[in-house]
Amino acid sequence: MIRRNCKDDFLEKTKAAREERQLEKTKTESATKIQSTVRGWLTRLHTKKLVFEKFDIAFPELEDGTETVPKKTAVEMFQAAKLFLSLMDARKDEPRFEKMMKYLISSLNLDSPKQNFIGVFLNKEYSVSWISLVKEICCISSDILRSLSSNIPNFNKKVAFYVLVLISFTSSNTWKICKSKALAPLAPHLTQLCHNITGHLVDAGLFSNLKSVLLKGLASSKVLLKKTSLSAINSLCLRPVLYSNFSDKMVSIYVLNVLCVPSLVHQIQSMCPDGMNLLKTNDVLKHTVRLLSQEQQLKIHFNALEGSYALCLAANLVNLLHVETGERMNDDLTGLVTVLTRLLESCSHYVTAKQSNLSHWHPVLGWFSVSLDKYLQTTIPTVKIQISRLWHPDSVKLLTHHLQTSARNLPRPSPPPTPSPEETNTAKKFVLQAIEKTKTTYANTTQSLNPVSHGVNKLGNPDCTRISLVCTLYQTAIRTLSQLRLEILIGLCYGDILLKPLWLFLNSLGTNCGLKSFLDLLSTNKSGTSPEFQMLTLFCDTFAHLVTILDDTEFYDSGEPFSTYEYALLGQFINTFLYKAMWSGVLTDPELPLCVSMLNLLAVLRRRDERRQYTHPTFWLIKEVKMSNLLNDLAKGKSAAKLIKQKLPHIIPHRERVLLFRNEVHQEKCSLGIVDSDSVSPQSTLITVHRSRLVEDGYRQLSSLSSHAMKGIIRVKFVNLQGLDEAGIDQDGVFKEFLEETIKKVFDPGLNLFCTTSEERLFPSPLSHLTDNYLDLFEFVGKMIGKAIYEGIVVDVPFASFFLTQILGHDHTSLYSYFDEMSSSDPELYKNLTYIKHYEGDVEDLGLTFSFDQDVMGRIVTHELVPGGRSIDVTNRNRIHYIHMMAHFKMHKQIQNQVAAFRKGFRSVVPQDWLSLFSGPEVQRLISGDNTPIDLKDLRRNTSYYGGFHDSHRVIVWLWDIIDKDFSDKEKGAFLKFVTSCSKPPLLGFYNLEPPFSIRCVEVSDEEDDGDTVGSVLRGFLALKKKDPVNRLPTASTCFNLLKLPNYQKKSTLREKLRYAINCNSGFELS
Repeated sequence: MIRRNCKDDFLEKTKAAREERQLEKTKTESATKIQSTVRGWLTRLHTKKLVFEKFDIAFPELEDGTETVPKKTAVEMFQAAKLFLSLMDARKDEPRFEKMMKYLISSLNLDSPKQNFIGVFLNKEYSVSWISLVKEICCISSDILRSLSSNIPNFNKKVAFYVLVLISFTSSNTWKICKSKALAPLAPHLTQLCHNITGHLVDAGLFSNLKSVLLKGLASSKVLLKKTSLSAINSLCLRPVLYSNFSDKMVSIYVLNVLCVPSLVHQIQSMCPDGMNLLKTNDVLKHTVRLLSQEQQLKIHFNALEGSYALCLAANLVNLLHVETGERMNDDLTGLVTVLTRLLESCSHYVTAKQSNLSHWHPVLGWFSVSLDKYLQTTIPTVKIQISRLWHPDSVKLLTHHLQTSARNLPRPSPPPTPSPEETNTAKKFVLQAIEKTKTTYANTTQSLNPVSHGVNKLGNPDCTRISLVCTLYQTAIRTLSQLRLEILIGLCYGDILLKPLWLFLNSLGTNCGLKSFLDLLSTNKSGTSPEFQMLTLFCDTFAHLVTILDDTEFYDSGEPFSTYEYALLGQFINTFLYKAMWSGVLTDPELPLCVSMLNLLAVLRRRDERRQYTHPTFWLIKEVKMSNLLNDLAKGKSAAKLIKQKLPHIIPHRERVLLFRNEVHQEKCSLGIVDSDSVSPQSTLITVHRSRLVEDGYRQLSSLSSHAMKGIIRVKFVNLQGLDEAGIDQDGVFKEFLEETIKKVFDPGLNLFCTTSEERLFPSPLSHLTDNYLDLFEFVGKMIGKAIYEGIVVDVPFASFFLTQILGHDHTSLYSYFDEMSSSDPELYKNLTYIKHYEGDVEDLGLTFSFDQDVMGRIVTHELVPGGRSIDVTNRNRIHYIHMMAHFKMHKQIQNQVAAFRKGFRSVVPQDWLSLFSGPEVQRLISGDNTPIDLKDLRRNTSYYGGFHDSHRVIVWLWDIIDKDFSDKEKGAFLKFVTSCSKPPLLGFYNLEPPFSIRCVEVSDEEDDGDTVGSVLRGFLALKKKDPVNRLPTASTCFNLLKLPNYQKKSTLREKLRYAINCNSGFELS
């Protein structure tokens, strides 16, 4: 036991001794390593100290203002520099490196090879290592440029110095030693050396570093680079490209790193014009276009740049184009146009239709799927300035030079000459046609607008393609640069640079602007995306904008830039093209940009024609339309017919459209069970209305009715002023009379809901908000007017055209101008605004601001047209904006709530898609009937007689003779109002008056009436022997359109009593 314990103790001690020896060994090794590391570190410190001491001797400190003169020979500087770089810490030793480079750069200006740093290269012993050293110091300088912070105070000074270093060693032109005759044979070798150094720099990331400097120096909140620095960087960036003789690889690197820098060319142009000349003389634009014209290269570059920087590239290219001349760019324009178009198209792929979590707002492109970095956010305003040079007159002239040259020799369309007396003589005209059939007569009755055209140009020929490509560029810009659309259109409308030459060119394509050619092309390019259709789309968009901004004098009277004949000619082309394209089934998608643009222009031209006619009444109808076929196809639900009805309803005669509307109403009534049938009687709503409280009682009982109930039968029981129920015919159903009397009340200016224009047209009063529940009342009035149209009841309510436009929603388009409508609503203000528009002096002298003062109950209230408008002066630059903002405020903003309420009530009865069949003036005719004089022959032809009267009865003959010859037009309207409750004839003539107009002899009772028989005629004849009923007045039952006429014995009595009755307006209770 004792021995075992001794053994264990021995093993324990042995193990401990071994571990102690191992620990001691480890300590010794660690100490050795630490000592070695410390000695190495100390040695390096000592060595570095010795090297830096020698370095400081070779490159002594510089005093401010002193000239840098080398103290050592070039070889000594070389050796000192080589040692220094081997131990240099780029971050800590950058000041020493800068000092060294100042000495080296300074030596390049010395004549002596012994002192000039380039002289070391001439020594065979050092030439190879010298080249390595120069490459290293250039790479270090390039990297330092990238690492510089834009926040340091001397950022520009640092950039300027290190760019100078790179410039000095990448070109032998600045080496003074090379100018000696002795070294002239070495010039090519030295040049090649510089190329070699430059190539090494490019491989080491020179362009990436320079891009970083440019972004920091130009894309900050303040431009940090000075003129000399920017000019030097510009030269340095071009140097590798020039050395490579514009190789695709080097041009590509230049484009991806330099030409895409936001606002680069703009800053070069404004800060250092010499730098701009350098870009121009070296044909940078031409070589860039040559590279990017290759489809694959364009895709590669766009994918590398993404959206916003690709836009910056396009902006820089446009900036370069802006300083070019036609002679230099003539051969390269097509390539440039194609490149810019494709760049903008590629940008559009990143544009989204609306805001989302994945989209970001872009001030030029709208909602964009790529976010903007800090450099882009700062420079976007400048990029906008650059890209806007694309539609600057100088650029438009340059790009459309070929178009203008072609148009210069084309004739302007002119209207047919006025026919001679011989040609207006029908007999002579037919004789002339028989003798010489080939002669064209200019009979005004045909009112043809097809000018003679020989088709000088054709779609698809080189001239047309070249012009179409330019138009495609601008159309792509309009589509992609959504936030600049209006600015682009304004630029393209300027002067006669684009629109007029393009109009002449279109006319040279053949009859009716090459209608057949365009239709043939559409059959093969149904998407309408070919360059030719892009040309047509651009023309329509730009022309529509022009028509929108022209005032009445400019549009109708001046004849410039276009005559009303040319507007009509253009309208005829668009109208016919759209109809034929839709009817043939070639154009099926109304959302195609081509279709949208053409429909917009057509709407603008037609709106002008509706307001002040410049065409003949049937101009917009298509003669070749067979209405029977179209209506049959509509009944069958064929898509082509439905599309025409939806988009081109105006080509259908007005009468047929009214019939279509009435058919829609009838079908809905049938579906809702409103129409009488043999098995079911429709439900009706009965309301009781006191004569003295028409509006109040009607509003209280009808405003809460559902849309379904409003469309149903509404029966009215009147309570007279004495509080007694009136005895109405039609089972108390006198809704027509209630409707007209209610409307008369609500449109009374005393109620303050509506006011009138100078032409006595009604629109919501801007002060109607002072009335209690005014919006509910407007909704109620909208329902009443809608109900009248729904039932085919015409009411004498003339609305202002701009109010109708807003009811129909036609003002919700960018091409609608409230200013155009102002001449009819407020002629005095329109005159004043037109004066401001054409004022030749300084508009600021007029003392106007973007505000409007309104008198509200004796108190002046100032409304700002734009935020802060009262402090914004109206100037020559913003006066057009002021004019349209004033019109927008006066005619829309101050009554928008009232219009919205009226429209809500109106559309609850009459759906919007039904009203799309009609224009504003046509809806007015639906409401108020035809403005044409009353056709008494039509009324007489559609009159029924009862109680012994007949068309040849003496009293009836007297009646029609009195109305025709003795009554004025006003009295004729009063007579029609007396018997039908409306002073205007039905829209489709008296044949469509429901129920038909009838006249009854009051001496014969209803039970005895057997119609126009021999007996009834005899009774009527025998009534002549009775006493003249001079104490009875004619009466009327307006619900039945019935005139109850006593059998007067004298014509003079009939005239007197009838005239008194129609002016008394006593309704049912008159007897």
